Amino acid sequence: MSYTGDVTVVAAWEGLAQDERATLIDVRTRAEWTYVGLCDLSGPGKSPLLVSWQLFPDMVVNPSFTAMVIAHNIPRDYPLYFLCRSGVRSRAAAAAMTAAGYEKCFNILGGFEGDPDEAGHRGGGNGWKAAGLPWRQS
Repeated sequence: MSYTGDVTVVAAWEGLAQDERATLIDVRTRAEWTYVGLCDLSGPGKSPLLVSWQLFPDMVVNPSFTAMVIAHNIPRDYPLYFLCRSGVRSRAAAAAMTAAGYEKCFNILGGFEGDPDEAGHRGGGNGWKAAGLPWRQS
């Protein structure tokens, strides 16, 4: 899989805050957005674009993913930052959008919740939440 590269959550936040053209695409499921939380980009005056890479509950790859992102008319040379729970689905999404002709597709390492700790819990070791970046829960 080919895409522009991996970035830390802090580098993604800085890119989103400093470049008005940059877009965060959260590829998690509706259940994750609703119950786990969302990145809060209100500081830089943005909102994440919510497009699931896989469809809940079966977790099959969303056959409309690329078309759904393209439908937002984001210029192909704008930076796109892809986020999932831990950085796996977002890597596949970044590769798919690169294959669709987007030039700057970044995978966010650690994702929103990061890797599980020794007890199997996420959100404390790495990822958006653990880094103390803005987020909200409904």
